[in-house]
Amino acid sequence: MLGVYFSGTGNSKHCVETFVMRYDKTGESVSIENKDTLKYILKHDFIVLGYPVYFSNAPKIVQDFINENGKVFKNKKIFIIATMATFSGDGTGCTARILKKYEADIVGGLHLKMPDSIGDEKVFKRDRNLNLKIINKSDLKIINSVQKLKSGNPTQDGLGIFAHVAGLLGQRLWFYNKTTSYKNMPKVDIQKCIGCNRCVKICSMKNLKLENGKAISGNKCTLCYRCVNNCPTKALTILGKKVHKQYMIKDIFNEERN
Repeated sequence: MLGVYFSGTGNSKHCVETFVMRYDKTGESVSIENKDTLKYILKHDFIVLGYPVYFSNAPKIVQDFINENGKVFKNKKIFIIATMATFSGDGTGCTARILKKYEADIVGGLHLKMPDSIGDEKVFKRDRNLNLKIINKSDLKIINSVQKLKSGNPTQDGLGIFAHVAGLLGQRLWFYNKTTSYKNMPKVDIQKCIGCNRCVKICSMKNLKLENGKAISGNKCTLCYRCVNNCPTKALTILGKKVHKQYMIKDIFNEERN
């Protein structure tokens, strides 16, 4: 089994790695940003594909990865994991429909609630302890899903017609333009930007660069929020105007170890 994920702030990475290791301790996981990911996929018959859901849809980077490399998924068994802050509808179904066009065999799906990654919107913010409970609950759901997969009765979250309608009417229809193209983001507050280059190094789309000691963005943002949540001076925003206190999964786990 191979885990393949896109993860802006670590949630989907954690979920895919946990699922794969629970199913097969010898299994491995790799980001779609890895230059050798296609080679890994070609060597495996069973793929666990994971990503965060934005507006009840897969990130543009994930959609493009599948469409640009569709032939490698032919006849592969695919189990899809979608992570979200609150609601998804058919978060797994979005990519399942694309993968089926390339003759992939969709085995099952799993929806997992994880800590919110939208750092510049206060509405979904939770404290550290609540986020830890959310992670632990998802971990238990992963264990249960792995057991069902092994017994031949895989979970089907987000793959049915009712889930499709819920995702379409619940969010995607109203926010269709949010995930069908890349964006001219993030917004950079040049007064706060210290030119540390961190955002440039970690951008999943290579969409940021330094110019005259300040970060500037291009027009290929996939809304992953990695730069926003890792900027030391909170100089970057995407949907909101101010970055709020954020408990990302790596911060929570670092506190647990300490």
